[in-house]
Order: sequence, then C-alpha cells, then structure tokens
Amino acid sequence: MAVIKARAIVGRKAPDFTLPSLGGREIKLSDYKGQKVVLFFYPKDLTPACTQESCDFRDAYGQFGDCGAVVLGISIDPVDTHERFAAKYELPYELLADTEHRVCELYGVWQLKKLYGREYMGLVRSTFLINEKGKLIHEWRNVKVKNHVQNVLDAVRAVK
Repeated sequence: MAVIKARAIVGRKAPDFTLPSLGGREIKLSDYKGQKVVLFFYPKDLTPACTQESCDFRDAYGQFGDCGAVVLGISIDPVDTHERFAAKYELPYELLADTEHRVCELYGVWQLKKLYGREYMGLVRSTFLINEKGKLIHEWRNVKVKNHVQNVLDAVRAVK
C-alpha cells in the first residue's frame, strides 16, 4: 500500500511513497536520496506503446546509470504482471505496482480519459525527474513514446 505525504509540484520536494516491486520487495522513493530518479508512469504492461517505452528505458539504462540516475517504472498492474513483463523484455529496473492508484493520484497522472467517445479514469503516460536532494525538477505529461527517453536522458545529463 502506498504511503502518501504531499502533492507533486515541480520545484518542491517530491512526495515520498512506498510501493511493492518485483520479488516481493518494497521500494521507498526516499531510499534513493543522493541519486537522481527518473520516475515513469505507464498505463499497462505488455501493451505496444508501454512495451516500447519500457524497452527504450531498458536500452538507455546504462546511460542513466552513468549519469547517477535510477529508473523506476510505475503502473496500476499487479506485481505478478510486472514480473512477467520484466522477464519477457529483460527490464533491468524496478517496476512498482500502484494497484490502488494512490501514487498515480499523488503525481496527478490518474485522470479522466476518452476513447471512442467513452470516458473513464486511467493512467496518463508521464515521467518525472527528481534530483539528488529529492526535489522534483522536471515533468513530462501526456507523453508520446517516440524520442521520449532521449529527451529524459538529455534532461538528466543537464542536471548540475
């Protein structure tokens, strides 16, 4: 279950949370203080755009590490689905399960969506960059997958 403290606003401390991850681990955002964190929210495991984005982060994972950044992926899928997804595509970073979408709400990515005239609540693809002091310094909302990871990597490299 997520522990929520504050709302996500660029220029302020990133809200801390704890979520389940692969292998039964609990991941707490504040455990990464002293490192840059790329926090990407994606709608669903094993779907074409989410797979592409996740694999793009996988392919650039070493470059993020060279910049002192960790990558964390979050969706509302359960851990067992994340485990299959990570194994199938050899994803080297943590995938966090926000099944109750509390962290999604905290970061403002749980929103009203429309598809073929039907309205529903869902996760809007978004990414956040958090600096070594735990401050939210950049956000990308309503992300289009093409070139997104390169844009995030460029922003990570620009952090002084």
